[in-house]
Amino acid sequence: MSGATGAGRRWLVLAVGLALFVAAVVAVRSWPAADSDVDAVALAERVQASTDEPWSGYAVSRGSLALPDADRFSSVGDLLGEETRLRAWWRGPDVWRVDELRTAGEVGLRHEGVRTTEWSYETGIAEGTAERSRDPDVRLPRTVDLLPPELARHVMAGVRDDEVSRIGARRVAGRDALGLRVTPSLEQATVRHVDVWADAETAVPLAVEVYGDGDDPVLSTAFAEFDDATPAASTVAFDPPDGVVVEDEEVLDIVDAVSRYAEVAPPGRLAGLPRTADSSGAVGIYGRGVTRMMALPLDDRGAGPLREQLALTPGASVTPERTVVALGPLGVLLTDDGSGGGWLVTGPVTTDTLERAGRALTPTWAFMTTALEAS
Repeated sequence: MSGATGAGRRWLVLAVGLALFVAAVVAVRSWPAADSDVDAVALAERVQASTDEPWSGYAVSRGSLALPDADRFSSVGDLLGEETRLRAWWRGPDVWRVDELRTAGEVGLRHEGVRTTEWSYETGIAEGTAERSRDPDVRLPRTVDLLPPELARHVMAGVRDDEVSRIGARRVAGRDALGLRVTPSLEQATVRHVDVWADAETAVPLAVEVYGDGDDPVLSTAFAEFDDATPAASTVAFDPPDGVVVEDEEVLDIVDAVSRYAEVAPPGRLAGLPRTADSSGAVGIYGRGVTRMMALPLDDRGAGPLREQLALTPGASVTPERTVVALGPLGVLLTDDGSGGGWLVTGPVTTDTLERAGRALTPTWAFMTTALEAS
């Protein structure tokens, strides 16, 4: 009896100790954030210069943009319309690893130099194929783009001093994070503002929230865990397990294929927005910061399924010349050149901007189809 009582007391002591530990952790994470008197422009410069800072962490992204589920673009809908859980290790822009955590396993990206390897791991299955590809100049969004530092980098590319302001500080992943608001000034913009929360010590973005017209963000991503220590090289490197075959892919996705093989040159300016240095081949990127628009020529195999899905989207406007849809702040327009193909124009820009772009784009272009079949 006394032994049972002693065991009960030991468990009681353990339970109390565990409760105190959990309470201490919660208390630390809920401490008021310490702010800084750094001004918005200086903080923006620190954020933009933080790309080389090493870190590791666990982040969760949530999107509410219900994109059409159309064949080669379905992965984009998954990223922008669902919750995505990511574990990442960042030694620098040339060496990193991102694992998307799924119910049945993981899909990992391992990047080194100019090549990225994608490996899908399902619980209980050791064999499989890893696909390795070069990093193209333009591509569809991938999981790495949902990490707070990467999303912030895209949002702040080309931002002007008069478009940034301070919004105080808050705690993110148990760390002090300084708030920076980016408010687009271009008349074509549909994003109201983007809030970036940067680590007070390293300036690495810990959270990003993108707002349209509503009170809630249409896209958000934040670290739940964050460590600014340099990850071990062995953690980031890809060492294929036994039974895994690594295959080299020539073309990453449809955007990469079009940029390299479509025989057309996008205009230097579109709907009042200049073409950027990010453009590549037949793919035109226009604007700056969060107000960016992409123009992509598609043949009938790429445009057909997408046009059907767009037409079924609530609020779609369909004419013989084009189909246009507004999905929150994101606009999508697909022209019809009469042969089933057309220009896809998309980005967080106004419907009027899309319509102007669609009218300006020539329907005369040709395709080399080999790469499209590979994508």
